[in-house]
Amino acid sequence: MSIHLEKAIKSLKKNILVLGGRVEENVRLAVQSVIARDGEVAKQTIANDDAIDQLEVDIEEECLKTLALYQPVAINLRFIIAVLKINNDLERIGDEAVNIAERGLYLSEQPPVKVHLDFASMADKVQDMLKWSLDSLVNLSPGLARKVCADDDAVDALNREMYGLVKQSMHEHPGDIDSLSHLLSVSRHLERIADLATNISEDVIYLVEGAIVRHRPEDYLADAARES
Repeated sequence: MSIHLEKAIKSLKKNILVLGGRVEENVRLAVQSVIARDGEVAKQTIANDDAIDQLEVDIEEECLKTLALYQPVAINLRFIIAVLKINNDLERIGDEAVNIAERGLYLSEQPPVKVHLDFASMADKVQDMLKWSLDSLVNLSPGLARKVCADDDAVDALNREMYGLVKQSMHEHPGDIDSLSHLLSVSRHLERIADLATNISEDVIYLVEGAIVRHRPEDYLADAARES
């Protein structure tokens, strides 16, 4: 590998990790805005998204420039392809954080709903998945990536459970329908973040092993069981 390509690869890795850190923090703030009913935190989350969008564009341009200039092969080519895909998924997670914050901003201006919905457990699980997906990239760990993939079913189950609770609450407290609808949206956006964290983890597996496990959950579930 030429010294110029090596520098370009290092720069890409640094920038994708910076983007991951910013996205991870914005998800944390978005969740906080809902749980604490804090409109100011919601506004901060929404404002942060412009910088995330710009960094995503910068990383994509950097990837395309590296491909054009150095025509990398093998592991270096897989790395750049993986960064392009992870870059896009991180930007989409950033958008989901904004969606959650917008729900948090609305809820901060409404009376509390009359039922208790435990979003904290689901949010903690999703934030763990996002953190682990980024850790798997930092450490180039397919084992950790497979753990994220295997955990996605648990978040799907929590989302279905939340849907049932909200549906029941709407019948019992029709005056809270608008707020409950926004809370249901929060659950859906969290579930989507878990899906995108799974995508990142699948790309890490591809980067390290050259194996495409997308649409083949039985592969990473079996591997995760062996590695646990």
